[in-house]
Amino acid sequence: QVQFVESGGGLVQPGGSLSLSCAASGSIPRIYSMGWYRQAPGKQRELVAVIANNVGSSTNYADSVKGRFTISRDSAKSTVYLQMNSLKPEDTAVYYCNLRSIYPKTDFWGQGTQVTVAS
Repeated sequence: QVQFVESGGGLVQPGGSLSLSCAASGSIPRIYSMGWYRQAPGKQRELVAVIANNVGSSTNYADSVKGRFTISRDSAKSTVYLQMNSLKPEDTAVYYCNLRSIYPKTDFWGQGTQVTVAS
C-alpha cells in the first residue's frame, strides 16, 4: 500500500500563487514518475505536470500551464511539489498526486486537494 499526504490547496485570487506538495510513504515500488493531475467539475481528469525519477528529472507539462507552473521533486523523501503562479479561474479543480511505478506499471493516486481561483 502506498499512502499520500497532500497539502497546499485552497482559495486564491486570479494572478495569485499556490504551492502543492505530496509525500508518498508505505510500500513504495520503484518509481517511474510522480506528478499532478486535475479534475474540474464535469470534466475528465487531465495531466498537469509530471517529473521522471531519473538523473535528468525530465518533466512534461500541459500546454495550459507551461510557463506558470513548475514541478519539482525530492526523491529521497518520495515527495513531489507543484509551484503554481499566475493562477487563472480555469485552474480551479481538484488536484491529484500521482505516482507511477516501473513494474508492474501501476498508477497510485492521492486523495486530492481542492484549488479554487476566484476573486
